[in-house]
Amino acid sequence: MKMVLKHRARRGKNAEAFLNKNKEIYTLNMRNMLMISAAAETEKLNPVAQWVASHLGFLPPQMIVLVVSMLPVVELRGGIPVARILELPLGEALVFSLIGNLIPIPFILFFIDRVFNWLRPTRLFGGLVTKLETRAMNKSDSISKAEFWGLVAFVGIPLPGTGGWTGALIASLLKIDKKKAMLAILLGVAIAATIMSLISYGVFAM
Repeated sequence: MKMVLKHRARRGKNAEAFLNKNKEIYTLNMRNMLMISAAAETEKLNPVAQWVASHLGFLPPQMIVLVVSMLPVVELRGGIPVARILELPLGEALVFSLIGNLIPIPFILFFIDRVFNWLRPTRLFGGLVTKLETRAMNKSDSISKAEFWGLVAFVGIPLPGTGGWTGALIASLLKIDKKKAMLAILLGVAIAATIMSLISYGVFAM
């Protein structure tokens, strides 16, 4: 009788160990699937970011992420996926992508109108300035109506044509208070960083 009980206990432990092992394998496979899915999405969303990153191989990974995040249109929505591809920890990815994304913002808010006024009369850049202003103002409806929170949403939701660069340009063209605009963009960039981290790194990697 004792032998039977010991045998059953051993079988129970083996079955439990087997189930735990399978659970670990399933969890790992699910995590890998999420990472592959995130990588596939970022490949579709940020070909420019990947092209730039591929030509900056002489720089440390942190600097590549910072430079990519400084680029207009790309910003940290390209910088964070690049950080994931370069296998940077999430903390470093956030720090360097946020810094890179925010570096151009004060310049745009405080000086872009002067630069545009200087370039607008020129034959070489006049058309480009007009095109940039028109494109920015075409996206300004939500910001002009809600100002602060409209700017937060515009910068924070990572959609094509939105982001810190365009948000700062619109804020400058609409003559929104510089301090208010800066705070709104900071908050929006933080929201965008959170969204892109979840997409690129996945909830299981945090």
